[in-house]
Amino acid sequence: VWRTTVVAVVTEFGRTVRPNGTRGTDHGTASAAMLIGGAVNGGKVRTDWPGLATADLFQGRDLRPTLDMRGLSKGILRDHLGVAEATIETSVFPDSRDATAIEGLIRS
Repeated sequence: VWRTTVVAVVTEFGRTVRPNGTRGTDHGTASAAMLIGGAVNGGKVRTDWPGLATADLFQGRDLRPTLDMRGLSKGILRDHLGVAEATIETSVFPDSRDATAIEGLIRS
């Protein structure tokens, strides 16, 4: 069963890079995800790393989001579960055409 399995581990939110007024961190904008399983085309880190310099941060204190998590889900739904793209676009993630499916996540 493992060779046909995909497990998606996705955080709900990240943490801000820069501390708040009480030297703690707040819920952040960007997050992280991992895909695990035998069906995953793994061994890769896929990112568009913006950096941690102040000029690179979202609103000067938060990691800048660069990929839409809906694209990750769309890639899994389409390429692993065989859900039609039209169904994904209208029923699963309506009004999300700007979040394109990430290619190459699943072994062929």
